[in-house]
Amino acid sequence: MLQFYSSSNGVVNSKRAMAECIENALEGQNNLDCDLLIFYTTMGHNFKDLLSEARRLSPKAEIVGCTGMGVIGREGPNESMRALAIMAIKGEKDRFAIAAKESIINSDSFEIATEMAKELKSKTPGITMIHFLSSINDIVAERAIEGFEAVFGPEVTIFGAISGDNMKAITNFQFYNERVLERGAVAVGFADPELEIITKANHGFQIIGSPLEVTKAEFPFIRELNGQPAWKFLTERLGFQETAHFLEVLTVAQLAEKLPAALHEEYGSEYILRLFTGKEEDGRILTPFPGICQKGKELWLARRDEEGIFKGVDRLLEQIIERSKDRKTLAVFHADCALRGRLSFDRVVKDEIINRIQHPLCKDKDVPWLGIYGFGEFTRLGGRNRIHFFTTSLYVILERAHEREK
Repeated sequence: MLQFYSSSNGVVNSKRAMAECIENALEGQNNLDCDLLIFYTTMGHNFKDLLSEARRLSPKAEIVGCTGMGVIGREGPNESMRALAIMAIKGEKDRFAIAAKESIINSDSFEIATEMAKELKSKTPGITMIHFLSSINDIVAERAIEGFEAVFGPEVTIFGAISGDNMKAITNFQFYNERVLERGAVAVGFADPELEIITKANHGFQIIGSPLEVTKAEFPFIRELNGQPAWKFLTERLGFQETAHFLEVLTVAQLAEKLPAALHEEYGSEYILRLFTGKEEDGRILTPFPGICQKGKELWLARRDEEGIFKGVDRLLEQIIERSKDRKTLAVFHADCALRGRLSFDRVVKDEIINRIQHPLCKDKDVPWLGIYGFGEFTRLGGRNRIHFFTTSLYVILERAHEREK
């Protein structure tokens, strides 16, 4: 069975930061070599130094990772310009595989994911879950999900994050062994029959006002809402000046789509958030969701609600604990929306909410934990792989029940 180890820090020197993470994660092991190393970093680190030091200390390891606005380790959250978190994994090489695309700029997301999935399957056929990290600028996430499922079927669990930068949404980086990829994608396929994964997401936003109608659109743009230029309508409805930067609006409210009634209880909301990622000079808004760029589509506005975020986190943890049935938690992967970091909470509140997440799952045990503040979260809902935004998403890896019973 794969074994997981983690560490995080804010050490400024990039080589020292990686060395300390690996040394702390694998403390007590016979050596510092591992078989797979996954890491998240903020934009200030020297990426080549991170990779070279990882290779020096763990010469056998396959290495993948990406950038984000911040990291979350078992030590808590860190959004400094040089923050680093790792998950070191030891185990049989036939229980995982990695694949990457150097650039996905101007690429078809379905084709990219299909090619990556075929590469994973050719290396390790028994894959049951895929950790996927990709560029926000270039991915149509729903199409990428379809690409992975075309190869592995809808039963495969896709989990992970859309990587980003320091909230500029200009560029981002992924890592594949010794290579630094810009606006690319990486994936780790896990094929360990002794492991099971539980994934849950919750956004905690509150719906405001009456529904909106898309009156003019063509993917990836919504041109009009309720017969008015989309950006003008949104800013007026939310009380902003039309000249406001889209990030000002993004931190307060988002678009939402109504979910089928059968999913309301599981998700803790009747609505799933649908991101807009920018605006054009003519008032169009940009979105990565083809399904909402349809004339007559009904949407809602959703506003961030900090009390709702806390309640949603508590509810999410109750669901995970109920499903885990006291089985041993081997590791936790974690994707939080970048807006749940310093743009949403002050330091004290941010630490409180992360502790509120970690304590019920870890209790007093040293559970390996790897989290990122990113720009989107891949999490199952209603038995389907989906892309979420503005959520806390947890991916809890457990022993399979039958293994514990032996």
